[in-house]
Amino acid sequence: MSLEVVQVPVTDVDKAKSFYTDQLGFALDHDVEYIPGIRVVQLTPPGSATSIVIGTGMTSMAAGSLEGLQLVVADMESTRAELLRRGAVISDVQDMGGIAFAFFSDPDGNRWVIQEKTPPDVKEAFQR
Repeated sequence: MSLEVVQVPVTDVDKAKSFYTDQLGFALDHDVEYIPGIRVVQLTPPGSATSIVIGTGMTSMAAGSLEGLQLVVADMESTRAELLRRGAVISDVQDMGGIAFAFFSDPDGNRWVIQEKTPPDVKEAFQR
């Protein structure tokens, strides 16, 4: 089994689509309305095997209720700098036991985490 798509509840699909593509650089996989009232917009973060889906008529989750979706990056500083350059609002980097994290929210308040890949020496410390 592999997790390939996660629904993200939003109020304004076009505003969210713009945020994820323009500010975060997600690829737009498709934007279709299968039947009236059900619009599916699938977006994939750069380098990810897992996508997100936003749209209408798909979920009963409240917009902005998701938290803790995590994007793992090789280089926190360059990723954060690029997202800031694109206009995203990203927190300062926080060091949590040798692992760097930063945080942001989409226009509806769904909360995301950026984590820098865990260095091998930190992984070994956690396994002890």
